[in-house]
Amino acid sequence: MSMIKKLNLSDAAEVSRFAVLLAFVLLFVFFSLASPSFFSTANLFNVLVNNVVLLAIIAFGMTIVISAGGIDLSVGVSVDVASLAFIALLASGSGVGIAVCGGLTAALIVGVLNAVLITRLRISPFLATLGVLFIGQSVQQIATGGGQPIYLVTGEFAKLFNAIVRTQFIGLPTSVWILVLCAIAVYLLLHRSVFGRYVRAFGAQPGVAWYSGIRVPFNMSMVYIACALLCGIAGILLSSTVRSYVPLSGNAFLLDAVGATFIGTTISTERRPSVIGTLLGVMLLAVVKNGLLLIGWNFYWQQVGIGALVFLVLALSFGLRGRAH
Repeated sequence: MSMIKKLNLSDAAEVSRFAVLLAFVLLFVFFSLASPSFFSTANLFNVLVNNVVLLAIIAFGMTIVISAGGIDLSVGVSVDVASLAFIALLASGSGVGIAVCGGLTAALIVGVLNAVLITRLRISPFLATLGVLFIGQSVQQIATGGGQPIYLVTGEFAKLFNAIVRTQFIGLPTSVWILVLCAIAVYLLLHRSVFGRYVRAFGAQPGVAWYSGIRVPFNMSMVYIACALLCGIAGILLSSTVRSYVPLSGNAFLLDAVGATFIGTTISTERRPSVIGTLLGVMLLAVVKNGLLLIGWNFYWQQVGIGALVFLVLALSFGLRGRAH
């Protein structure tokens, strides 16, 4: 009897690790049956390009921060200021290279500000990034005369712009390949480097990290700077898609990035964030949003459905894991 019980508990722990993947497969099958257009190549391509790419890049940044035991509520600000600088420079006639550098620099400033507040002034990550969120929103309103969008005008530079962002390689657009490169870079950084070991040490045992000789302020600063730069890349890609800057549009990614990261922790035996887990969480949210839209649910009910799904996945995973222990 004890052997059977031990086997059942082990099975429960194993099932809990695959709760996200199981939910993804079941929902994929359900929406494929509920909506004929869901499984079409055009729709799946749309989900990948428009629902997964930007959120995944931002969520990778959040994955680094949460792995270090922190939180970044200002990811939307990093997205927005990068978008603002990028579009403003393009609209003024600057080259694409200068505009990209300007967008990444603007996001870098947000990351450095977060790093200074958290590592030098010792303000908690929640309060520090919340303050940066409020400041960033106000700066955008002031810089755009009350929140006016900035649209790209037609001209010769727009042709070069289109040539870059619309280019495809092996049938996939530039944005998807940028996502792949970001995923590989974050995976190597977080799971295959000394910096990644430090980051996980901060999240698991912050007290021990301080007394082990690790340069905690420097490495923690790099955590928030890396997150801001990833969000800056997402901001530039967002501007490339809509050909404009829309104030405060980055805030829409905050909760989804946090949710996807925590959903991804369910595949880890240590309940820690990972690149693969976060990507699964992003894909799960993207499929749910797209599927609910296709079957006719309005926006408000979509949020209810997503919230219920997140709760069920986490409850199933942690509930089964609790039984296993």
